[in-house]
Formats: sequence, C-alpha cells, structure tokens
Amino acid sequence: MAQDQSPPFIWLISDARNDEALESALGRLPRGSGFIYRHYHLEESERYKRYLALRRVARACDHTIVLADSALTAREWGADGIYGPPRALCPRREGLLHLATAHTMREVADANRFGSNMVLISPIFATNSHPNGKVLGPAKFRLLAAHAKAPVIALGGMNSHRALTLDWPRWAAIDGLS
Repeated sequence: MAQDQSPPFIWLISDARNDEALESALGRLPRGSGFIYRHYHLEESERYKRYLALRRVARACDHTIVLADSALTAREWGADGIYGPPRALCPRREGLLHLATAHTMREVADANRFGSNMVLISPIFATNSHPNGKVLGPAKFRLLAAHAKAPVIALGGMNSHRALTLDWPRWAAIDGLS
C-alpha cells in the first residue's frame, strides 16, 4: 500500500480453514482490499512457500498484504505491514503498517499509545474459530471503537450482510470472505 493511499476497507484473513479457497477469495475481493496472512498451522518453510503463492495473487489485485509475524520477517518477505497484539508490534517500524488486535479497552489504549495504523476489534459476533467464546456484540464494539485513534476494522463473525447491519465500513473475515 502506498503511503498516500487510504487503508483498505475489506480484509481477508488467512487460516487453515480457508486455505484451499484463498486464491479464489483474493480474486473476488474488491481491487485494493487487504489480506492478512497468518497460516500459523504450517512449518516455517511451507508457510513461506504458501505466502509467496498468495502474495503473487494479492499483488495482481493491488491488495495490501500484512503478515502475522515480526517486522523483520515482514520486510524479508515483502509484506506491507505486520499484525498482532499492540505490544507485539513495538517498537514501531517505519515503512510498515501496524494492524493491532484488540479485545478490551486496555488493548485499544495500547494500540493508541503504540501508534497502530489500524485496530481490529473482535469478536463482535460468534465465530467458527471460537464457537463458544464470549462476544462483544455491537454496543460494546462501538464503545471500544469510539476510543480508538486509528481506523477500526470490525472482526469476528463478519460477512457483508453483518457489515451492513452493523453499519461499519471497515471489516475483516476468515469464513465470511472465503
């Protein structure tokens, strides 16, 4: 993502569950969307090999690519940014987007303090990742989002219908986009 571009509104997040559908899903996303590559389930060499294949597709669609890893690895792999808990993104690395995950007011405050470019607040709704987990719900999500200094991405059980219902422009999904 060029520094003068605004951050993407829609983000696809990789997971073992959606791996087989990722190329197709990346191609269906609106041009200039975002892609967060996690793939924690793979060994490092396989993870890198899979990343390269998906990076090729994502770049062809002008998508921003963010890696769930260190800033050093993100630079080595040619990613546009890093993703994780706010404290894991410190110290701030110039030239990389910092996408912080937040589930509590304290994590939103950390994202603010550490200068995150965007904050993914979750889980708003029940998810396949954590089917019996506690959810924020729309009201608590909006409360947390109101305290974020950076643009907020809604995450957790999201799909295009829920994004419309929530009336939130920036959102991310694993299953909801694959």
